[in-house]
Amino acid sequence: MSESVQPGPGAMKPETAAKKLGVYLPATPEEFRSSAITREAFAALQSEPPQWLVDLRRDGPHPRDVVARKLGVSTSGLARADVKDALTTEQIRQLLAAPPEWLVRERGTQAAVRAENARVKQQRADKLARNDRSS
Repeated sequence: MSESVQPGPGAMKPETAAKKLGVYLPATPEEFRSSAITREAFAALQSEPPQWLVDLRRDGPHPRDVVARKLGVSTSGLARADVKDALTTEQIRQLLAAPPEWLVRERGTQAAVRAENARVKQQRADKLARNDRSS
């Protein structure tokens, strides 16, 4: 990418717009990467996405957070597995079809984290309910 784009009032950097659109910035067209995106232009991209945006969302390459979500792991799990590159939808499908050991392990870790979070949430709800009854 060229020099940092400084957005004016009512505009955002291309990095911010790409993150909000869920796309990998280096895969976007040069005109998107090289100029600030106004709120109006961003709204237009969301309501009537151009073909390049439709294609990127469908086929990738996808940013890390999207790759992690599609694989059912955390972004930390991707880092532990040394997955540094953006992945395409096809690469994600291949990983899901024949999951390597790291993916099985990280999906298990993610499932355990979700289960623990649910347990803690239920425990807090139960405690709140007991406190409400005793008041």
